[in-house]
Amino acid sequence: MNDLLLKQYIGLIECNNEEISILANTSAFIMQNFQDISWVGFYLFKNNELILGPFQGKIACTNIPLDKGVCGKAASTRKTVIVEDVHQFAGHIACDSESNSEIVIPLIKGNQLYGVLDLDSTSFSRFSKEDQIIFEEISKIFNYLHIFDMRGNHEKTSFIMLFNRNNEYTGLLLFSKKDYIY
Repeated sequence: MNDLLLKQYIGLIECNNEEISILANTSAFIMQNFQDISWVGFYLFKNNELILGPFQGKIACTNIPLDKGVCGKAASTRKTVIVEDVHQFAGHIACDSESNSEIVIPLIKGNQLYGVLDLDSTSFSRFSKEDQIIFEEISKIFNYLHIFDMRGNHEKTSFIMLFNRNNEYTGLLLFSKKDYIY
């Protein structure tokens, strides 16, 4: 996993409390730092469906029911979905006919669905288990730094990045102001 990339992402969003700015910059950050991605963006959960949020790429579908497409499956199961060939995925929504593979990461906060992070590629089998790990880690950082604050709790969440003896990233230790011992 690219530890420097995660540190750069944290630096990009940690001092920003504007939801649209964070979502837009997260999409741009992923598009600029990962190869062979044709579309990246967010669908936000509202009124029992997914609504298009900030993204990078071609025009996109604006409303996705929870029982349709790769995004709907990830949102309804609350599990990351990797599809090597979207043309073989039952119920796939073809927003871009050039898309051939997809990964969708659900964004869950406080046991509630916030939305999904969706990435497409024109290549078949583009997304690996390693990609899943890093995109889930980016999603965790996004979740812990901002979603809780945007939904009404104004206590800032802090974190410490954890590394093993080989200086490899292993996770985040998260805490809020009320966890501090004075």
